[in-house]
Amino acid sequence: QVQLVESGGGTVQAGDSLSLSCALSGRTWTNYLFNWFRQAPGKEREFVSGILWTGGQQYYSDSAKGRFTISRDKAKNTVYLQMNNLKPEDTAVYTCAARHRASSSTEYQYWGQGTQVTVSS
Repeated sequence: QVQLVESGGGTVQAGDSLSLSCALSGRTWTNYLFNWFRQAPGKEREFVSGILWTGGQQYYSDSAKGRFTISRDKAKNTVYLQMNNLKPEDTAVYTCAARHRASSSTEYQYWGQGTQVTVSS
């Protein structure tokens, strides 16, 4: 019954913006950390950004820092990724994942299905 459902992907031009949403359901999320990952065809999945449900420090990959902003709305049970100044190399399937804050950084308990982001040059 626990679900993470991403939305907000699409096709945009370089320099445009997109806002991704990850809708959460099925449990309380107080002790969880949320990461956005992305995976382009033929490439490994890579970390993009992370945040605790309780708030605090936000984490970004080098490519995301300065352009992307992660946030969460506890009332709406939603995690967001605001992506500005998109580049063609941002093209990938973006996936939301959750892990308990006490677990390993490689151990994610829940995964969404992903949403496609395509950035044309």
